[in-house]
Amino acid sequence: MSLFDDDFYSTKTTRQRQPKPRNWRPKSSFDIMAFADRRRNVAIAAAIIGALLMLFLMWIIGLVRHGSQVGTVAMPAAAITDVRPLNNDSVITATEKIKPAVVSVISTKKDDKGQETGMGIGSGVIFGRNGDKVRIATNSHVVENGNQFEIVNFQGEHRPATLVGRDRITDLAVLEADGKDIKVIAEFGDSDQLRTGETAIAVGNPLGLGFSPTVTQGIISSPKRTIPVSLTRDGGDYDWEMDVIQTDAAINQGNSGGPLVNIEGKVIGINSMKISDTGVEGLGFAIPINSVKPVMETLIKDHKIKRPLIGVSTQELQAFSGTDVLKLPADVKTGVIVFDVSGPAKDAGLKAQDVIVQLDDRKIDSTISLRKYLYNEKKIGDKVSVVYYRGGKKLTTTVTLAEASDK
Repeated sequence: MSLFDDDFYSTKTTRQRQPKPRNWRPKSSFDIMAFADRRRNVAIAAAIIGALLMLFLMWIIGLVRHGSQVGTVAMPAAAITDVRPLNNDSVITATEKIKPAVVSVISTKKDDKGQETGMGIGSGVIFGRNGDKVRIATNSHVVENGNQFEIVNFQGEHRPATLVGRDRITDLAVLEADGKDIKVIAEFGDSDQLRTGETAIAVGNPLGLGFSPTVTQGIISSPKRTIPVSLTRDGGDYDWEMDVIQTDAAINQGNSGGPLVNIEGKVIGINSMKISDTGVEGLGFAIPINSVKPVMETLIKDHKIKRPLIGVSTQELQAFSGTDVLKLPADVKTGVIVFDVSGPAKDAGLKAQDVIVQLDDRKIDSTISLRKYLYNEKKIGDKVSVVYYRGGKKLTTTVTLAEASDK
C-alpha cells in the first residue's frame, strides 16, 4: 500500500498522450534548412534575453546607488508596521523575561500525624505582590488534593506557600509566598487580541523534570476554542465547557499552571490541559489571561468564587434508552433527568425522575446548559422558574437559589 492516499497526495505522475506538432515529420528525415532556421532563432532569442537581463541589473544597481530599497517601494506603510519577524533571539528574549517569574508548585497531602500521603508537582507564575509577599497563579487541580504547599524558583530555591483560594470550575488558584529578593513579576498581555498563527511559548515544569522551567515553542492554533470538560476529572461525563486558547506548543503533565506567553514575553494564558490520545499531537489548551484576571481578583478578595446552587444532580435524557417509564409526551426528546435533589430544589418540591426541560424562558437540553444558565446569568438569592415533567404531566415550580459549596 502506498504511504499516501492518492486522492490527497500522489507521488505518481500521470501519463498523458502528447499532441503531435502541427508540422510533424518523421525523425528519420533531416531538413538542413529547418535546422539552420532553428539555430538562428535560438541565437536571436538568447540575445534578447541577455539584453533584458542586463537592463534589469542596471536598474537594480541604480536603485541601490540612490539609496532606494526594493521592499519598501511595493509595501504600504501600514503593512510594514504589521510585520513582526521572528527569530531565535526574539524567543530567547521572551524566555529570559518570563523565566524568573515562573515557579514549580509542590502540593503535598499529609495526615494528622504529619505523614505524607500524596504529592503533586505543577507550575505557576508570579503575577503580583501583597506587601512583602508575592502572589502566584496556578491551576486548581494542581493544589486541590494538597494541604501543604511550596514553590521553587528557577534557581532551585524552595519557599513555603499558602493557598489564598481556588476555583474548580475555572481551574484556577492563587498562592502566596515570601517575596524576599523576588524582583520579577510577570506582565500580562491581552488575550482578546490574539491571532491564529501568532507565536506562543509555553513555560513550565513538565513531568517534574527538575525545577528549572522547560520552554516549548509553537503557535496559536485558535485564539478561542470551546471544549467540554469533566469537572470531576475522572474521565466521566462532560458537565462543563471552557473557553480556551488552543496551541500546538507542547504542554505536558506538570506544565499545568505555568504561563503561555507571546513573543514579547507577556502572559497570554495559563496552561491547563491537553488532549492525549493515540495519533493526537499538538492539542494543548490554556485559559485566556483576560478570563484569568477577574477570577484572580475574586479569589484574593473572597478566597472562592460564589455561585448559585439549584440543588439537583442530573443526566441528559437523550443519553438513555428505555425511558418509557417516565411517560413523557412524544415530542419531548431532550431535557435532564433528576437523579438526586437537595437544598433549594427539594424545598421547591422537585423529586428524582423529574425531567427538567426549561429554566425561566431558557430551554434546557443538557447538564452543561443548566449550569451555564445558572452560573453565567443568575445570582445567589435569585428565583428561577423550573418547567419539568413528572408522570407525563407538565409542571412548574419556583426555586430560590442558594450559595453553592466550593467543593
